[in-house]
Amino acid sequence: MRVTSPLAVILTLFATFFWGSNFQATKIALDSLPPWTTSVERFAFAVLAIFIFLSLKGGIRSKVLRQNLPAFVILGTIGVAGFNGALFVGLQSSNPITAALIMATTPISANILEAIMNRRFPNSSRIFGMIISLFGVALVITNGQLFSEGSIHTTSGDLIIFAGSLGWAIYTVGTRTFITDATPLETTSWTMLFGTLILAIAAIFIESPLPSLLSGKPESHLASIYMGIAGSVFAYLFWNIGIATRGPGKTAIFFNFVPIFALGIQITLGDAPSPAQLIGITITIAGVLLGQGFFPTQFISKRLLIKE
Repeated sequence: MRVTSPLAVILTLFATFFWGSNFQATKIALDSLPPWTTSVERFAFAVLAIFIFLSLKGGIRSKVLRQNLPAFVILGTIGVAGFNGALFVGLQSSNPITAALIMATTPISANILEAIMNRRFPNSSRIFGMIISLFGVALVITNGQLFSEGSIHTTSGDLIIFAGSLGWAIYTVGTRTFITDATPLETTSWTMLFGTLILAIAAIFIESPLPSLLSGKPESHLASIYMGIAGSVFAYLFWNIGIATRGPGKTAIFFNFVPIFALGIQITLGDAPSPAQLIGITITIAGVLLGQGFFPTQFISKRLLIKE
């Protein structure tokens, strides 16, 4: 079936909803499971499900694997193991909505990375948008105490999650740039498999996965299964369909909806952010939209001239 651009947009939105819900699901899973073990359990379900789906859709093409093996391994390490390992470890000390908002800077990072690889210097609105969005993130992370001397408190988890967001930007651009003749389903399957193997190796060296899994609460396992099927298989597949259909730059912008969905879910659960954080959220989203060209710099300049 040929995927049209409107359908790709809808599927991409579903991907961002699933990822937005992952932040709260991760907190539930981490209640009784260590981070690396949780990541492995999540992606074990994901890999099993997606390879069953791949087999039903036409089987494994060894030529595609041989042709793209280095790219699959590297992108799986960065975009699956790196991104999700950073997220799970970071959420031990970071807040779900803060984590989601940090991830909101990913579209600008991806677009700048794509511009560099294509030897096109980012335009002024994109750079200005990144500065504004990072300022908004700083307000959220510090709970409005950005300029209060001696009062700023950030967690190591925030920095780890930011590193993960850069990894996701590399994955988004890399799947379109370095992989050839592979369908979105094949790209998702192979990068997820190799990323899961890296996560498993990390879990064995850092934690004790088997005893942890046996002692975990049922709700933690259910959260991992949800993240494995909806928050991994469907999310990655829909995301890669968007990249293949509309390109990495146009797809990356939809990552802006991840913190919006995460915020909506958090409010639904009765955990509303502070007023300062709401202001930071607004600034961040405005900066990201500016960086994506929603507010042309010509329009802003004209508005400023009128006021003057």
